[in-house]
Amino acid sequence: MATLNIKNLPESIARKLRVRAKRSHRSVTQEVIYLLERVTAEVPPSSIMELRGLGKAAWGATAAVKHVSDERDTWG
Repeated sequence: MATLNIKNLPESIARKLRVRAKRSHRSVTQEVIYLLERVTAEVPPSSIMELRGLGKAAWGATAAVKHVSDERDTWG
């Protein structure tokens, strides 16, 4: 198993880690491993189909062509 040493860890972060670890009934090392596992977990890519209808409420009846044209007019 690999070893990780962290130099110059701000005391505020170390304090927060100790609090989290205690609350979770883990050692600080176990808490750090838990957090690293969570942030490095692979997330499956989303399907393009999941985007269907996204933003419909915000854009409403706005015509895309007119919107792009209006935006380009503001470029100067």
